[in-house]
Amino acid sequence: MTYGAANLNDDGTGAKSTLASTVYHQLRDDLLSGALETESKLRVEWVVSKYGAGASPVREALNRLASEGLLGRHDQRGFFIMPVSATELEELTRTRCWLEERALRESIAHRTAEWEEQLVLALHRLGRASRLSPQSSSSLNPEWEKVHRTFHRVLISACRSHWLVGFCDQLSDHAYRYRQMANDGESIQRDDFAEHRLIAENALDGNADGAVQALIDHYQLTAAMCMERFRQGEAPAGPGKRAQR
Repeated sequence: MTYGAANLNDDGTGAKSTLASTVYHQLRDDLLSGALETESKLRVEWVVSKYGAGASPVREALNRLASEGLLGRHDQRGFFIMPVSATELEELTRTRCWLEERALRESIAHRTAEWEEQLVLALHRLGRASRLSPQSSSSLNPEWEKVHRTFHRVLISACRSHWLVGFCDQLSDHAYRYRQMANDGESIQRDDFAEHRLIAENALDGNADGAVQALIDHYQLTAAMCMERFRQGEAPAGPGKRAQR
């Protein structure tokens, strides 16, 4: 598929920027969903062909994704999809718990009536959404993912630091990638809505210690579910085909 030029300036930079943004978002979605196999090399020519854009916007998109840690880069040898590992997942989860503990404590300390209303609404919407896809009981529902992400974002939104929220968002993206590739560890049963409700209730009551512990337990259980594939000696692999080398 190719994309028409938009916001075209006299020198064409507007169109390039638009195309780079389009490629960035589509490739980012594919990376996070596990549609591209890890450790595969991404040739510029292959990305150009797959996403229908020129080499210049493709390189811009690849560089942007590399800066976010979703792609690696070899000097003079191009880009590759970052591998996944149990060690990386442990570090990711540990760091996420550190940062979100601070963000949640600050959010509770500076909570407002508006924040409370947004959190109640986010929890309500999460409870009404179906976690599994209507098309496949073995995959997550994209709509549930949206309201799930909104809940966690609202939870820390009153922390008064857009930097901290941004770092938490980035870690959330990487955690989502692991969940998708590990198929969310289907072998372990959980009541995910009860976990989210416990976090919200403690936060709304102003119980920062209780809310933080519930949040950490929630993230650690998710990590344990994703780790199941590693314990079985299988590196999580996305559902898509291997990218060209």
